[in-house]
Amino acid sequence: MTIIRVIDFETSGVDLPEAEVCEAATCDLHLDTGLIEAPASWLCKVKEMPPQVRAVHHISLAECQEWAPFDPALMFNRTNAADAIAAHNAEFETQFFESPVPVICTYKVALRVWPEAPAHNNGALRYWLEDAGKIAPDHALTQPAHRAGPDAYVTAHILKALFDTGVTGKQMVAWTKEPRLLPRCPIGKFRDKPWSEVEAGFLGWMLRQPDMAEDLKWNARREIERRDNGARA
Repeated sequence: MTIIRVIDFETSGVDLPEAEVCEAATCDLHLDTGLIEAPASWLCKVKEMPPQVRAVHHISLAECQEWAPFDPALMFNRTNAADAIAAHNAEFETQFFESPVPVICTYKVALRVWPEAPAHNNGALRYWLEDAGKIAPDHALTQPAHRAGPDAYVTAHILKALFDTGVTGKQMVAWTKEPRLLPRCPIGKFRDKPWSEVEAGFLGWMLRQPDMAEDLKWNARREIERRDNGARA
């Protein structure tokens, strides 16, 4: 039996080391049967809860005070052992713990498998796949949005749909270790254009910018290499 444990965190901020996990959730996908379990979630004690962060998930500081601080062991000390974990934008969750098992980022995988999707955030993918008849989550378990349990449950359905395309877990783990493969250029005069339509000079300019995000440089370099390989063919 292969189990992928989907996780999701709500936090007291986004910048470490100040940010802490205020809610954690797990939702198991059983690959052998396709079963997605109901999510399990719990609150975690934090030192503060800024109002602009609380406005996203609506978790108050008072709600968290009777709970223990976040302990990643609780995600793994369960009845069934997890063969891997998954999260949407796993780079964020894995800032808060070190995973003892392989990690899958459903965001990075979705960018590669469904470049044509209108957006690749959790909610947009959920409704896009649902409208296409590829997933059918229980609506009650998807609410409220921006809470760890419902978000983990939605991500589990996205993950199952990714496996249904034929992509293997091994490939997903490999893609997770690479920068995000963006289907379109996200900046400048070529914003929203496929990389194949971005001028070579602009790609070179991107590589020369010291403050350009590394994953953007990686995408630009990848397109340059694609063209060079085509010219040599």
